[in-house]
Amino acid sequence: MLLVLAAGSPVSVANGFDQTVQGADSTYGCLICHADKRRAFRQGVHSDRGIRCDDCHGGDPTAVETQSAHSRGFLGTPSKAQTVTLCSSCHGDPDQMRQFGLSADQLAEFRTSRHGALLLGAGNTDAPTCTDCHDAHTILRPEDARSKVHPHNIPMTCSNCHDDEQAMAKYGLPTNQLELYRASAHGVAVFERDNFAAPTCVGCHGSHAALPPTVTEIANVCERCHQLLGREFARGPHGEAGGLQGCLGCHGNHETARTPANEIAALCTNCHEGGSSADSLGQEIESHVVHAESELESAAHAIDELVRMGRSADDARARYRAALTDFRQMAQVQHSLDLELLEDLELRVASATGLVHEQAEVAAEEQWEHKLLLLPLWFFVFSGVVLALFRLREVR
Repeated sequence: MLLVLAAGSPVSVANGFDQTVQGADSTYGCLICHADKRRAFRQGVHSDRGIRCDDCHGGDPTAVETQSAHSRGFLGTPSKAQTVTLCSSCHGDPDQMRQFGLSADQLAEFRTSRHGALLLGAGNTDAPTCTDCHDAHTILRPEDARSKVHPHNIPMTCSNCHDDEQAMAKYGLPTNQLELYRASAHGVAVFERDNFAAPTCVGCHGSHAALPPTVTEIANVCERCHQLLGREFARGPHGEAGGLQGCLGCHGNHETARTPANEIAALCTNCHEGGSSADSLGQEIESHVVHAESELESAAHAIDELVRMGRSADDARARYRAALTDFRQMAQVQHSLDLELLEDLELRVASATGLVHEQAEVAAEEQWEHKLLLLPLWFFVFSGVVLALFRLREVR
């Protein structure tokens, strides 16, 4: 049963979902004044499910006069708090939501969020309501590229408020999150590579339960995607110490970036004093990673040389892929600070890339030997040409 608010009291106006789609019926009185709203509404998912104007706004849709149409518990433009109650009257009902595979706990989540606490708890209308993120009439599926909650659009939807310096100043919040996110590894994945598996704002903060993760929660949030890294971090000294700043201590939050190999030791000194045992450990880790990275780059050039010489590079490429796998494991092991395992992986990278270099060197030597073997042939050819020229001169 869908409920709307009128004069402060809930009124029953609809029974579940009608599976027929409401068309542009000339007997539907709302169209007389609100044809534009109806056109916008028909583009959305609610129209596909047979929802009508009166299901949300009440009133008499068969009437053709304003006074009679705006009767029967009519609700015009709902307030932000009324909108939450209105939307949750369906979206909080498991019986209606299960058929669409949608959760019915959005209202409970919203109440726990910073937005919900401000709006419903403190009556602060600065906070967004459902229609600020989903629109009021043209409610599109999340996978629709026009939707405000499509992965490509979520950062801009959030920035509508969070880029507003005047609005955020009240709460002491920065307004450069979108700028930082665009330049981050996650932002590049979403905006430049269309990788929608990468997290947007809701990936870390939640959607209806939007909250910044606390210090002790950060590693768990990141581990939802980075499971192997999270496991290594947990078994290392940083994880055993309670997580400290978690992943943010090295990678930042909105500006999440991967630390270059040659900056690992410098990163450690952000927290640890220079010359300390922790600083020395950071330098050792950097040395192993930089060396392995250099070996991989050199092996890639060796494969290019094999191709240039017209030799088969299939075996070399297979060894390179094995070395690359070990190198990526090094990126995981760094988070545990396990120097012994890191050294072992570096040796495996060096061993595989060494075979690639050896194959390229053998091919280069063989190519040079072939060139040397051709010298006598070119000598005889040249001698024959010279003798032929002399003989031609004698004949003339």
